[in-house]
Amino acid sequence: MTELAIIRAHSAPDPAAAAPPLVAVEDLRVSFPASGVEAVRGVSLSIAPGECVALVGESGSGKSVTARALIGLAGPGAKVRASAFRVGGGDALTFGPREWRRLRGRFAGLVLQDALVSLDPLRTVGAEITEVLAEHDVVPRQARPERVRSLLEAVGIPDPEVRARQHPHQLSGGLRQRALIASAIAAEPELIIADEPTTALDVTVQAQILRLLADRKAAGTALLMISHDLAVVAAVADRVLVMKEGLVVEEGPARDVLTAPRHDYTRALLAAVPSALQPSTSGPSVSPAPSASAAPSASAVPSASAVPSASAVPSASAVPRRPDRSHGAAPRGPVLAAGGLSVAYGSRRAVDDVSFRLHAGETLGVVGESGSGKTTLARLALGLLAPDAGEVTLRGGPWSGLPERRRRPLRPAVQVIAQNPLDSFDPRHTVDRLVADPLFALPRRRRRERAIELLGRVGLPPELLGRRPRELSGGQRQRVAIARALAFRPEVLICDEPVSALDVSIQAQVLDLLAEIQAEDGTALLFISHDLGVVRHLSDRVLVMKDGRVVEEGDAGEVFHHPRHPYTRELLAAVPRLPE
Repeated sequence: MTELAIIRAHSAPDPAAAAPPLVAVEDLRVSFPASGVEAVRGVSLSIAPGECVALVGESGSGKSVTARALIGLAGPGAKVRASAFRVGGGDALTFGPREWRRLRGRFAGLVLQDALVSLDPLRTVGAEITEVLAEHDVVPRQARPERVRSLLEAVGIPDPEVRARQHPHQLSGGLRQRALIASAIAAEPELIIADEPTTALDVTVQAQILRLLADRKAAGTALLMISHDLAVVAAVADRVLVMKEGLVVEEGPARDVLTAPRHDYTRALLAAVPSALQPSTSGPSVSPAPSASAAPSASAVPSASAVPSASAVPSASAVPRRPDRSHGAAPRGPVLAAGGLSVAYGSRRAVDDVSFRLHAGETLGVVGESGSGKTTLARLALGLLAPDAGEVTLRGGPWSGLPERRRRPLRPAVQVIAQNPLDSFDPRHTVDRLVADPLFALPRRRRRERAIELLGRVGLPPELLGRRPRELSGGQRQRVAIARALAFRPEVLICDEPVSALDVSIQAQVLDLLAEIQAEDGTALLFISHDLGVVRHLSDRVLVMKDGRVVEEGDAGEVFHHPRHPYTRELLAAVPRLPE
């Protein structure tokens, strides 16, 4: 008996399995002959009404390809095979495009991670949802506007009548994700496939969405959830399948898998999860640079080699601790400071009288809900937005009030690492050009040498220099973004949700890398995130923002363990936790 068979044999039977499954597939295999990649290799699963099955694993493990194959969206050129494949009572092995189209929307709703790509940029959010209602004749024409409003309200979108008239680019990332969820549930499907549905959401809205999904499950809707957030999985899932290199290496009831994992890989994933209440206990230890073969192919379907082995997954101890600066000389003046910053958009104050000081080698965490003013504060700190009141200073001198021609020579000192490098990179450029462009003053040969040095510093091999952004995994793209920022030898790195889209093991590696850079160079970090666990592990001090104002600030340990403001306590209470 194999190790996987032993793990399955010891898993307790699931009560939901007694109901006839909506989806049942045996020995599912999905390959991409053009690139020679077999992304899914013999996966078997079933999903019953009122049951939530979760797929977890690292980027490239085959989770998303498995989920997409269940609704006929495995991808161009995909070859799908299975011993048995039944969806909605029909034999999916015989389905053509027409049968699959009939199933999508009415039988199965799909929620993808990147709402900006999934929503039509030329249509309003209301029109997007209305199309689903009309296509599947869910409600009469005259009832559709009210149905749109109630759906937007159900997923926690404020001012639903206003938001329904807006286009996707006019919404924040969190609002776009909620609008996409509203569209997916509009036809009241029997099955919801949610691929990282809460990645872009802050903890309070995430809790609201999880309650919504739990309510749908209680009403009999089946859920297939894909998430790198194991605490989110614990809050909703009945059963968990752990995937690695296209295979299921462990499966069973969620509580059993998440509290008593049997496979080394599952244990490694759980060990990499940062906690909002426990600081890390060890210093940096950057993982070895992956080989060039670790990159996915141009088809964006990663090969089996794209997934690190269990031994390469950092443990919780690899998540960096905050540097100990309790001894030694007192810090010099702040490298970046803000006093009384305010910015208004119409009648709404996005940032209202915010002040902070950031010293060399220090990490200041900024947390708060979507719309609290975090990203606007980052734009002010970068000098990309002029404040209506107050000022930002750099090295004790003017920064926010400078004309651009005088600010430009100072810009290398303040760099940004964005949440989604794919949006900020020119897709036509190679890694070589992306990293070397800031080095235009150097001779061509020296630029390439420096680019190789920078890639090596972030744990990437020189073989990736010829790749384009879409030919890299999410973790590799984020490392390239860090390498590009380091080309300027900045004194301040402004990190706006830099790891929210990464799975826990790659997230730990990127955080580890930032801690090492900070320790070596004395770089100051302004770290913005809705992930309180990540902020707790990395930050020296924390600002908590709500409605544009700072409602609490202080030492990270004090804020997380002894919050004074009710809003901070509300944020901490909303953090999903792994079962004990």
